[in-house]
Amino acid sequence: MSLANFSFPTAVQFGAGARKEVRKHLQEQGLARPLIVTDRALAALPVLTEFQSHLQGLEVAVYGGVFGNPTASQVMAGAAAYRAHDADCVIGFGGGAALDVAKVVGLAATHEGDIIEYAWDHPKVRSIRAALPYFVALPTTSGTGSEVGRSSVISEDATHLKRVVFSPLILAKKVFADPELTLGLPAHVTAATGMDALTHNIESYLSPAYHPLCDGIALEGTRIAARSLVRAVREPANLQARSDMMMASMMGAIAFQKDLGAVHSCAHALGAVCDLHHGLANALMIETVLAWNLEAAPDKFEELAHVCRVSGGGPGLVRWLGHLKQQVGITGTLSSHGVKQEQIPQLVKIAVQDICHQTNPRPVTAQDFERLFAAAM
Repeated sequence: MSLANFSFPTAVQFGAGARKEVRKHLQEQGLARPLIVTDRALAALPVLTEFQSHLQGLEVAVYGGVFGNPTASQVMAGAAAYRAHDADCVIGFGGGAALDVAKVVGLAATHEGDIIEYAWDHPKVRSIRAALPYFVALPTTSGTGSEVGRSSVISEDATHLKRVVFSPLILAKKVFADPELTLGLPAHVTAATGMDALTHNIESYLSPAYHPLCDGIALEGTRIAARSLVRAVREPANLQARSDMMMASMMGAIAFQKDLGAVHSCAHALGAVCDLHHGLANALMIETVLAWNLEAAPDKFEELAHVCRVSGGGPGLVRWLGHLKQQVGITGTLSSHGVKQEQIPQLVKIAVQDICHQTNPRPVTAQDFERLFAAAM
Protein backbone atom coordinates (compact mmCIF):
# COMPACT_ATOMS: atom_id res chain seq x y z
CA MET A 1 0.00 0.00 0.00
CA SER A 2 1.36 3.43 -0.94
CA LEU A 3 1.05 6.40 1.38
CA ALA A 4 -1.79 8.81 0.70
CA ASN A 5 -1.96 12.44 1.81
CA PHE A 6 -5.13 14.48 2.30
CA SER A 7 -6.64 17.14 4.57
CA PHE A 8 -10.13 17.12 6.03
CA PRO A 9 -9.34 19.51 7.70
CA THR A 10 -6.42 17.82 9.49
CA ALA A 11 -3.48 16.86 7.29
CA VAL A 12 -3.38 13.05 7.23
CA GLN A 13 -0.71 10.68 6.01
CA PHE A 14 -2.41 7.31 5.69
CA GLY A 15 -0.94 3.90 5.02
CA ALA A 16 1.43 1.18 6.17
CA GLY A 17 4.69 2.75 7.32
CA ALA A 18 3.32 6.25 7.94
CA ARG A 19 4.78 6.15 11.46
CA LYS A 20 8.28 6.25 9.93
CA GLU A 21 7.67 9.76 8.59
CA VAL A 22 7.19 11.47 11.97
CA ARG A 23 10.85 12.29 12.64
CA LYS A 24 11.33 13.97 9.27
CA HIS A 25 8.12 15.94 9.66
CA LEU A 26 9.02 17.26 13.12
CA GLN A 27 12.52 18.20 12.04
CA GLU A 28 11.07 20.09 9.09
CA GLN A 29 9.08 22.12 11.63
CA GLY A 30 12.28 22.90 13.56
CA LEU A 31 11.23 20.69 16.49
CA ALA A 32 13.61 18.47 18.46
CA ARG A 33 12.20 17.61 21.92
CA PRO A 34 8.91 15.72 21.63
CA LEU A 35 6.96 14.32 24.54
CA ILE A 36 5.21 11.09 23.59
CA VAL A 37 1.88 10.80 25.41
CA THR A 38 0.61 7.23 25.59
CA ASP A 39 -1.11 4.80 27.93
CA ARG A 40 0.35 2.45 30.51
CA ALA A 41 -0.13 -0.69 28.46
CA LEU A 42 1.44 0.67 25.27
CA ALA A 43 4.32 2.23 27.19
CA ALA A 44 5.47 -1.28 28.14
CA LEU A 45 4.98 -2.90 24.71
CA PRO A 46 7.46 -3.39 21.84
CA VAL A 47 5.22 -1.34 19.51
CA LEU A 48 6.28 1.86 21.29
CA THR A 49 9.94 0.86 21.32
CA GLU A 50 9.73 0.15 17.60
CA PHE A 51 8.14 3.54 16.95
CA GLN A 52 10.83 5.31 18.99
CA SER A 53 13.49 3.64 16.83
CA HIS A 54 12.23 5.83 13.99
CA LEU A 55 12.78 9.01 16.04
CA GLN A 56 16.57 8.88 16.21
CA GLY A 57 18.06 12.36 16.25
CA LEU A 58 15.27 13.74 18.47
CA GLU A 59 15.42 14.12 22.26
CA VAL A 60 12.38 12.04 23.20
CA ALA A 61 10.60 11.66 26.55
CA VAL A 62 7.59 9.46 27.27
CA TYR A 63 4.61 10.14 29.48
CA GLY A 64 2.78 6.83 29.89
CA GLY A 65 0.33 7.74 32.62
CA VAL A 66 -2.96 7.33 30.75
CA PHE A 67 -5.27 4.49 31.78
CA GLY A 68 -8.99 3.77 31.75
CA ASN A 69 -11.24 6.69 30.94
CA PRO A 70 -8.85 9.69 30.83
CA THR A 71 -9.03 12.04 33.80
CA ALA A 72 -8.04 15.60 34.55
CA SER A 73 -5.24 14.45 36.87
CA GLN A 74 -3.72 12.41 34.03
CA VAL A 75 -3.68 15.51 31.84
CA MET A 76 -2.10 17.64 34.54
CA ALA A 77 0.57 14.98 35.18
CA GLY A 78 1.28 14.95 31.45
CA ALA A 79 1.61 18.74 31.48
CA ALA A 80 4.14 18.46 34.31
CA ALA A 81 6.09 15.90 32.26
CA TYR A 82 6.04 18.29 29.28
CA ARG A 83 7.51 21.10 31.34
CA ALA A 84 10.07 18.81 33.03
CA HIS A 85 11.36 17.66 29.64
CA ASP A 86 11.36 21.22 28.31
CA ALA A 87 9.45 19.74 25.38
CA ASP A 88 8.66 21.66 22.23
CA CYS A 89 5.94 19.37 20.82
CA VAL A 90 3.62 16.50 21.66
CA ILE A 91 3.24 13.15 19.95
CA GLY A 92 -0.03 11.40 20.78
CA PHE A 93 0.43 7.64 20.45
CA GLY A 94 -2.40 5.32 21.36
CA GLY A 95 -6.12 4.83 21.39
CA GLY A 96 -8.84 7.36 22.12
CA ALA A 97 -7.90 7.85 25.77
CA ALA A 98 -4.23 8.57 25.09
CA LEU A 99 -5.04 10.86 22.18
CA ASP A 100 -7.65 12.79 24.17
CA VAL A 101 -5.05 13.42 26.87
CA ALA A 102 -2.33 14.22 24.32
CA LYS A 103 -4.53 16.85 22.65
CA VAL A 104 -4.69 18.96 25.79
CA VAL A 105 -1.38 18.24 27.54
CA GLY A 106 0.16 21.17 25.66
CA LEU A 107 -2.78 23.37 26.63
CA ALA A 108 -2.41 22.50 30.30
CA ALA A 109 1.37 22.94 30.13
CA THR A 110 1.18 26.47 28.72
CA HIS A 111 -1.98 27.86 30.33
CA GLU A 112 -3.12 28.50 33.89
CA GLY A 113 -5.71 26.47 35.79
CA ASP A 114 -6.95 22.91 35.74
CA ILE A 115 -7.81 21.41 32.37
CA ILE A 116 -11.47 20.97 33.41
CA GLU A 117 -11.71 24.77 33.51
CA TYR A 118 -11.36 24.72 29.71
CA ALA A 119 -14.39 22.47 29.22
CA TRP A 120 -17.02 24.25 27.16
CA ASP A 121 -19.70 23.97 29.88
CA HIS A 122 -17.55 25.01 32.86
CA PRO A 123 -19.32 27.83 34.74
CA LYS A 124 -16.17 29.96 34.49
CA VAL A 125 -14.73 28.52 31.30
CA ARG A 126 -11.24 29.72 30.46
CA SER A 127 -10.21 30.73 26.95
CA ILE A 128 -7.18 29.48 25.05
CA ARG A 129 -5.14 32.66 24.95
CA ALA A 130 -1.74 31.60 23.64
CA ALA A 131 -0.36 29.42 20.86
CA LEU A 132 -0.38 25.73 21.72
CA PRO A 133 2.59 23.39 21.32
CA TYR A 134 2.83 21.53 18.02
CA PHE A 135 0.88 18.26 18.18
CA VAL A 136 0.84 15.20 15.94
CA ALA A 137 -1.21 12.04 16.44
CA LEU A 138 -0.73 8.36 15.71
CA PRO A 139 -3.78 6.19 16.42
CA THR A 140 -3.10 2.61 17.53
CA THR A 141 -6.77 1.57 17.61
CA SER A 142 -9.60 2.02 15.14
CA GLY A 143 -12.56 3.32 17.09
CA THR A 144 -12.79 6.83 18.49
CA GLY A 145 -11.21 8.69 15.57
CA SER A 146 -9.88 11.07 18.22
CA GLU A 147 -6.87 11.80 16.02
CA VAL A 148 -9.00 13.94 13.68
CA GLY A 149 -11.35 15.38 16.32
CA ARG A 150 -11.46 18.90 17.71
CA SER A 151 -12.64 17.82 21.14
CA SER A 152 -11.03 16.09 24.10
CA VAL A 153 -13.23 14.12 26.50
CA ILE A 154 -11.77 14.23 30.01
CA SER A 155 -13.42 12.92 33.19
CA GLU A 156 -13.51 14.73 36.49
CA ASP A 157 -11.51 12.72 39.00
CA ALA A 158 -14.02 13.00 41.83
CA THR A 159 -17.33 12.53 39.98
CA HIS A 160 -16.17 10.60 36.87
CA LEU A 161 -18.38 12.92 34.82
CA LYS A 162 -17.08 13.42 31.29
CA ARG A 163 -16.24 16.98 30.32
CA VAL A 164 -15.43 18.17 26.80
CA VAL A 165 -12.71 20.61 25.85
CA PHE A 166 -13.77 21.75 22.38
CA SER A 167 -11.70 23.95 20.08
CA PRO A 168 -10.23 23.78 16.57
CA LEU A 169 -7.01 24.91 18.23
CA ILE A 170 -6.46 21.45 19.73
CA LEU A 171 -6.64 19.66 16.38
CA ALA A 172 -3.52 17.71 15.48
CA LYS A 173 -1.29 19.52 13.01
CA LYS A 174 -0.79 16.21 11.25
CA VAL A 175 -2.06 12.65 11.67
CA PHE A 176 0.09 9.66 10.80
CA ALA A 177 -2.49 6.91 10.37
CA ASP A 178 -0.55 3.66 10.11
CA PRO A 179 -2.69 0.49 10.14
CA GLU A 180 0.42 -1.56 10.96
CA LEU A 181 0.17 -0.09 14.48
CA THR A 182 -3.12 -1.97 14.97
CA LEU A 183 -1.89 -5.42 13.91
CA GLY A 184 -1.22 -6.47 17.50
CA LEU A 185 -4.61 -5.48 18.91
CA PRO A 186 -6.40 -8.32 20.73
CA ALA A 187 -9.67 -9.48 19.19
CA HIS A 188 -11.86 -8.06 21.97
CA VAL A 189 -10.27 -4.60 21.61
CA THR A 190 -10.60 -4.73 17.83
CA ALA A 191 -14.28 -5.66 18.25
CA ALA A 192 -15.15 -3.00 20.84
CA THR A 193 -13.30 -0.16 19.10
CA GLY A 194 -14.70 -1.26 15.75
CA MET A 195 -18.24 -1.08 17.11
CA ASP A 196 -17.43 2.41 18.34
CA ALA A 197 -16.41 3.46 14.82
CA LEU A 198 -19.54 1.89 13.33
CA THR A 199 -21.75 3.59 15.92
CA HIS A 200 -20.21 6.99 15.16
CA ASN A 201 -21.00 6.63 11.47
CA ILE A 202 -24.53 5.31 11.99
CA GLU A 203 -25.55 7.83 14.63
CA SER A 204 -24.15 10.81 12.77
CA TYR A 205 -26.07 9.78 9.64
CA LEU A 206 -29.30 9.37 11.62
CA SER A 207 -28.96 12.80 13.23
CA PRO A 208 -31.60 15.19 11.84
CA ALA A 209 -29.07 18.03 11.68
CA TYR A 210 -28.43 19.34 8.15
CA HIS A 211 -24.96 18.42 6.92
CA PRO A 212 -24.94 16.54 3.58
CA LEU A 213 -21.13 16.42 3.56
CA CYS A 214 -21.12 14.50 6.83
CA ASP A 215 -23.99 12.31 5.64
CA GLY A 216 -21.94 11.15 2.67
CA ILE A 217 -18.91 10.43 4.83
CA ALA A 218 -21.02 8.60 7.42
CA LEU A 219 -22.66 6.33 4.84
CA GLU A 220 -19.32 5.39 3.28
CA GLY A 221 -17.76 4.92 6.72
CA THR A 222 -20.63 2.61 7.64
CA ARG A 223 -20.15 0.63 4.42
CA ILE A 224 -16.40 0.22 5.01
CA ALA A 225 -16.81 -0.84 8.65
CA ALA A 226 -19.62 -3.26 7.80
CA ARG A 227 -17.51 -5.07 5.23
CA SER A 228 -14.32 -5.27 7.30
CA LEU A 229 -14.97 -5.46 11.04
CA VAL A 230 -15.45 -9.23 11.19
CA ARG A 231 -12.35 -9.81 9.06
CA ALA A 232 -10.27 -7.49 11.24
CA VAL A 233 -11.31 -9.46 14.35
CA ARG A 234 -10.90 -12.93 12.84
CA GLU A 235 -7.83 -12.19 10.70
CA PRO A 236 -5.76 -9.80 12.84
CA ALA A 237 -2.87 -9.74 10.36
CA ASN A 238 -5.13 -8.76 7.46
CA LEU A 239 -3.67 -5.36 6.63
CA GLN A 240 -6.50 -4.42 4.25
CA ALA A 241 -9.12 -5.07 6.93
CA ARG A 242 -7.06 -3.14 9.47
CA SER A 243 -6.71 -0.26 6.99
CA ASP A 244 -10.45 -0.26 6.35
CA MET A 245 -11.24 -0.05 10.06
CA MET A 246 -8.72 2.76 10.62
CA MET A 247 -10.31 4.70 7.76
CA ALA A 248 -13.86 4.00 9.00
CA SER A 249 -12.81 5.24 12.44
CA MET A 250 -11.49 8.53 11.06
CA MET A 251 -14.57 8.94 8.86
CA GLY A 252 -16.87 8.43 11.84
CA ALA A 253 -15.07 11.12 13.82
CA ILE A 254 -15.22 13.54 10.90
CA ALA A 255 -18.90 12.79 10.34
CA PHE A 256 -19.97 13.28 13.94
CA GLN A 257 -19.13 16.96 13.87
CA LYS A 258 -22.73 16.85 12.60
CA ASP A 259 -23.60 15.36 16.04
CA LEU A 260 -24.52 11.96 17.44
CA GLY A 261 -27.52 10.50 19.29
CA ALA A 262 -28.94 8.64 22.26
CA VAL A 263 -26.67 5.61 21.92
CA HIS A 264 -23.77 7.85 22.86
CA SER A 265 -25.64 9.52 25.71
CA CYS A 266 -26.25 6.06 27.15
CA ALA A 267 -22.63 5.03 26.57
CA HIS A 268 -21.28 8.17 28.24
CA ALA A 269 -23.45 7.44 31.27
CA LEU A 270 -22.28 3.82 31.39
CA GLY A 271 -18.68 4.99 31.25
CA ALA A 272 -19.19 7.47 34.08
CA VAL A 273 -21.21 5.22 36.43
CA CYS A 274 -19.91 1.74 35.58
CA ASP A 275 -16.51 2.51 33.99
CA LEU A 276 -17.47 0.48 30.91
CA HIS A 277 -15.22 0.73 27.86
CA HIS A 278 -16.83 3.28 25.55
CA GLY A 279 -16.93 1.04 22.48
CA LEU A 280 -18.37 -1.85 24.47
CA ALA A 281 -21.00 0.45 26.00
CA ASN A 282 -22.04 1.60 22.53
CA ALA A 283 -22.26 -2.00 21.37
CA LEU A 284 -24.43 -3.01 24.32
CA MET A 285 -26.90 -0.17 23.68
CA ILE A 286 -27.01 0.17 19.90
CA GLU A 287 -29.72 -2.37 19.06
CA THR A 288 -32.06 -1.20 21.82
CA VAL A 289 -31.76 2.48 20.94
CA LEU A 290 -31.89 2.01 17.17
CA ALA A 291 -34.97 -0.21 17.40
CA TRP A 292 -36.63 2.59 19.37
CA ASN A 293 -35.50 5.16 16.76
CA LEU A 294 -36.85 3.23 13.75
CA GLU A 295 -40.12 5.09 13.44
CA ALA A 296 -38.41 8.50 13.40
CA ALA A 297 -36.16 8.01 10.36
CA PRO A 298 -37.37 5.07 8.22
CA ASP A 299 -35.78 6.33 4.99
CA LYS A 300 -32.38 6.77 6.61
CA PHE A 301 -32.57 3.32 8.17
CA GLU A 302 -33.35 1.93 4.72
CA GLU A 303 -30.24 3.60 3.30
CA LEU A 304 -28.06 2.29 6.13
CA ALA A 305 -29.39 -1.21 5.54
CA HIS A 306 -28.51 -0.84 1.86
CA VAL A 307 -24.87 0.14 2.42
CA CYS A 308 -24.52 -2.71 4.94
CA ARG A 309 -25.99 -5.08 2.33
CA VAL A 310 -28.78 -6.11 4.67
CA SER A 311 -32.31 -6.95 3.60
CA GLY A 312 -35.39 -5.99 5.58
CA GLY A 313 -34.81 -2.25 5.90
CA GLY A 314 -34.51 -0.76 9.37
CA PRO A 315 -35.63 -3.86 11.31
CA GLY A 316 -33.20 -5.89 9.21
CA LEU A 317 -30.39 -3.49 10.11
CA VAL A 318 -31.10 -3.87 13.82
CA ARG A 319 -31.12 -7.67 13.52
CA TRP A 320 -27.89 -7.55 11.53
CA LEU A 321 -26.19 -5.52 14.26
CA GLY A 322 -27.07 -8.23 16.77
CA HIS A 323 -25.61 -10.88 14.47
CA LEU A 324 -22.51 -8.75 13.84
CA LYS A 325 -21.84 -8.48 17.57
CA GLN A 326 -22.09 -12.25 17.93
CA GLN A 327 -19.59 -12.68 15.09
CA VAL A 328 -17.02 -10.42 16.74
CA GLY A 329 -17.51 -11.90 20.21
CA ILE A 330 -19.54 -9.18 21.91
CA THR A 331 -22.25 -11.01 23.80
CA GLY A 332 -24.54 -10.52 26.76
CA THR A 333 -26.50 -7.63 28.20
CA LEU A 334 -25.73 -4.71 30.48
CA SER A 335 -26.30 -6.87 33.55
CA SER A 336 -23.91 -9.56 32.32
CA HIS A 337 -21.26 -6.84 32.05
CA GLY A 338 -21.70 -5.75 35.66
CA VAL A 339 -24.38 -3.05 35.37
CA LYS A 340 -26.86 -3.25 38.25
CA GLN A 341 -30.56 -2.46 38.18
CA GLU A 342 -30.17 -0.02 41.06
CA GLN A 343 -27.73 2.03 38.96
CA ILE A 344 -30.37 2.94 36.37
CA PRO A 345 -31.52 6.17 38.11
CA GLN A 346 -27.96 7.51 38.11
CA LEU A 347 -27.46 6.36 34.51
CA VAL A 348 -30.62 8.19 33.49
CA LYS A 349 -29.55 11.36 35.29
CA ILE A 350 -26.23 11.50 33.43
CA ALA A 351 -27.69 10.49 30.07
CA VAL A 352 -30.27 13.28 30.23
CA GLN A 353 -27.50 15.82 30.93
CA ASP A 354 -25.43 14.56 27.99
CA ILE A 355 -25.75 16.70 24.86
CA CYS A 356 -25.54 13.90 22.29
CA HIS A 357 -29.22 12.94 22.55
CA GLN A 358 -30.25 16.46 21.57
CA THR A 359 -29.66 15.40 17.96
CA ASN A 360 -31.20 11.96 18.28
CA PRO A 361 -33.78 11.42 15.49
CA ARG A 362 -36.44 10.90 18.17
CA PRO A 363 -36.67 13.18 21.24
CA VAL A 364 -35.62 11.38 24.43
CA THR A 365 -37.03 12.04 27.90
CA ALA A 366 -35.78 10.76 31.24
CA GLN A 367 -38.56 8.16 31.18
CA ASP A 368 -37.42 7.04 27.73
CA PHE A 369 -33.85 6.61 28.95
CA GLU A 370 -35.11 4.62 31.91
CA ARG A 371 -36.96 2.26 29.58
CA LEU A 372 -33.98 1.96 27.22
CA PHE A 373 -31.55 1.06 29.99
CA ALA A 374 -34.06 -1.41 31.47
CA ALA A 375 -34.58 -3.03 28.06
CA ALA A 376 -30.82 -3.44 27.59
CA MET A 377 -30.37 -5.09 31.00
